[in-house]
Amino acid sequence: MFFPRCRLPNRASQPAFIVLLFGFLSWLASVHAYFIINQPGASTSWAVGSPYPVTWTKGLEDGVDTFDIELMRLYEDGLYLVAKSVPTTYSTLNILLEDVPSGDDYFLLCLNSTIGVTFGISSRFTVSNSSSSSNPSPDPSVPTVTVSGTPDPLKVFATTLSPASNGAHGLLYGDEPGIWGVLVMMGAATLSAVWTLW
Repeated sequence: MFFPRCRLPNRASQPAFIVLLFGFLSWLASVHAYFIINQPGASTSWAVGSPYPVTWTKGLEDGVDTFDIELMRLYEDGLYLVAKSVPTTYSTLNILLEDVPSGDDYFLLCLNSTIGVTFGISSRFTVSNSSSSSNPSPDPSVPTVTVSGTPDPLKVFATTLSPASNGAHGLLYGDEPGIWGVLVMMGAATLSAVWTLW
């Protein structure tokens, strides 16, 4: 009687599979980085002269400590530098528009303006000269930033909220896994060298 020989999987493909598996799992672990601007929404209308709360939700371990807020228009030339170094401990910031041209093509950007990385873009909203009946109440526990005049990207930010650290921290700041990983590997290499030479 003839029995066919069982074919074993190719051993060369096993390390490649393991590398792909770890790559996929590390990509899956980085999904915690997100930044969503909740308010202003798509149907929001801001009236000039009334403060409005800007709210956002962001990931906890995304490495963003502070960010900047800019107000821009889509069809017209216009960029307002609203707030620099907004701490991520806030989840709301009040914005008061004064003497800002009306239009239905406004967006808010949350970004790092120093290196040009955009974290989140709001939905398109309207700015009008007449007040609407459904004004959301501003959050009294956070500052109110006043934006006025014509758009000018060469102006400075309307306000700076926290000391600008530019992300510079000490070597062992927080729970940054990259630094701890390097320190553990250096310790293991030193211990191996001592053990080999002894």
